[in-house]
Amino acid sequence: MKFSIERGVLLKAVAQAQSVVERRNTIPILANVLIEATDGEVRFRATDLDIEVVDQAPATVETQGATTVAAVLLNEIVRKLPDGALVTLTDQGGNGRLTIEAGRSNFQLATLPKEDFPVMASSEYEASFTAPAPVLRRLFDKAKFAISTEETRYYLNGVYMHVAEGEQGRVLRCVATDGHRLARIDADLPEGAEKMAGVIVPRKTVNELRKLLDDDEALIEVSVSETKVRFTTPSITLTSKVIDGTFPDYSRVIPQNNSKRLEVDAAEFAKAVDRVATVSSERSRAVKLSLEEDRLVLSVNAPDSGAAEEELAVAYGDERLEIGFNAKYLQEIASQVDRENAVFLFNSSGDPTLMREGDDTSAVYVVMPMRV
Repeated sequence: MKFSIERGVLLKAVAQAQSVVERRNTIPILANVLIEATDGEVRFRATDLDIEVVDQAPATVETQGATTVAAVLLNEIVRKLPDGALVTLTDQGGNGRLTIEAGRSNFQLATLPKEDFPVMASSEYEASFTAPAPVLRRLFDKAKFAISTEETRYYLNGVYMHVAEGEQGRVLRCVATDGHRLARIDADLPEGAEKMAGVIVPRKTVNELRKLLDDDEALIEVSVSETKVRFTTPSITLTSKVIDGTFPDYSRVIPQNNSKRLEVDAAEFAKAVDRVATVSSERSRAVKLSLEEDRLVLSVNAPDSGAAEEELAVAYGDERLEIGFNAKYLQEIASQVDRENAVFLFNSSGDPTLMREGDDTSAVYVVMPMRV
């Protein structure tokens, strides 16, 4: 195998591959990327047995062939090569070495046989649809902060992507929750998605998917079966197993009758929470919100470290209310707001609070209060 490829193109492909491989694995081949050179292009394939990513890149192929090499090490080498360099990769096949040449640099890396590399079994996909990258980016970006990290509730360790009934008809919906906060994001239902089975996309897959969604012009093909989900761009295919579990009925925790309405500048609110939370105890991170007409006072009282208070001008016309929240949860929810103002809807100091952007109900967030 021998081919030449531009350093920037190679780096993009190898970086995507090395982020998928599992650093701490007991199977040496899983630390490697499978490099397959065919006519005019090279494929880079990496897997951790749950996710597989295949990246195609244009190259000048002198000799076709395939080999596997340590993904992280290859990424480090390519990253340190000068911009614009032409990189030549050569594998003689018999000596167990991959030679990498760029200018005056020469590296030789140990290889493992391509036959040992596991390839994810193909799957029959029951539903396929195409969606613009910005639509998928919004769905997953706005939901992923609420993914649970608690391994015992494994069915919450991802984003639940499914078809649901919205206010204006059927929608493509992504939901994530960890029991303390919840994010529910809707988008217009793409053609072909109607029969899609609801799937829980794992956290690692959501993070890998984000790298495919940077190009605003890209169209992403999404294929879904009961066990797998696949995202395809013209150059990259990301295939992942889905979490085998039942996502809970989240609609029951979304409050319907919260009538106390607070409207606040989202950016100012997030900064103010961050400032007063500086003195909060690491354990509770509790911030108290005291509301009265057009006035919000954020306060923290931590016996060990001190106290803090900040006042914000807001739009609020209901009865006086005091309610406490985890500062981190408030900041994360406020940072999801794309418009200027965030609208919080309260019921009482013990009930879940709803947050959205103005009157837009396509992105809804719920946060549970805490005692302060």
